[in-house]
Amino acid sequence: MSSGENGQADETGRLLAGRYRVVAQLGRGGMGVVWRALDEVLGREVAVKELRTYSDADGPELADLRLRMQREARAAARVRHPGVVAVHDVTEVDGRPLIVMELVDGPSLEAVLRERGTLDAREAAGIGAKVMDALAAAHRAGVLHRDVKPGNILLETSGRVVLTDFGIATMDDPGDGSATHLTRTGHLVGSLDYLAPSAPRAPNRARPRTSGRSAPRCTRPWRAPPPSVARRPSPPSPRSSPRPCRSPPTRARSAPSCSG
Repeated sequence: MSSGENGQADETGRLLAGRYRVVAQLGRGGMGVVWRALDEVLGREVAVKELRTYSDADGPELADLRLRMQREARAAARVRHPGVVAVHDVTEVDGRPLIVMELVDGPSLEAVLRERGTLDAREAAGIGAKVMDALAAAHRAGVLHRDVKPGNILLETSGRVVLTDFGIATMDDPGDGSATHLTRTGHLVGSLDYLAPSAPRAPNRARPRTSGRSAPRCTRPWRAPPPSVARRPSPPSPRSSPRPCRSPPTRARSAPSCSG
């Protein structure tokens, strides 16, 4: 996880799993919060993702969230590639799972795009190629990421590009005795702006190529067209233009002959 986007350190000093001391908040998502922490056993900084529970969540929902986080750790750990975030440990705090990952020294691609706008073509191609290489390694390991977007791509200061957040990834063999897909039929997962074109039509039948199609979109910010452009009707094509109505030609009638 990235060390370039620090949030509020509202729980600074809290000790997780008797080993990881919270230093600051790095980010927050739908499933949990990510902390910058110090591993007091090994003396190194790490990123710790903690499942956040909600008072209105019922038992089955919490069990589903736990299973998703466990699968996220398994999915990332299954892929051995420098372009995929490394998982160091999986543990629990008060019954909530923790994923301990490497701390990537650099911002997310989303933060870079927000600050600089569209990237230079050469730089964007370089980042995209590294992301595609990481995705190829994941696919060889039987893992589909399903949420490739700028916020999940980290840019280390050394030039390394790291794919992270395997929270909705699918695996050929999850290894937990459950079904391969956790997505309910008819439910769409992922970020709408970066979905592959085929994903809305078949959300539970993701293929490696669908993840690859999302990668090129991640190197440029998405912008909606201005209202003046969005409301402007497109001119009809020549083939669809109605032909003008023409009356059929009339035959000239000969004048009656007058005999007299």
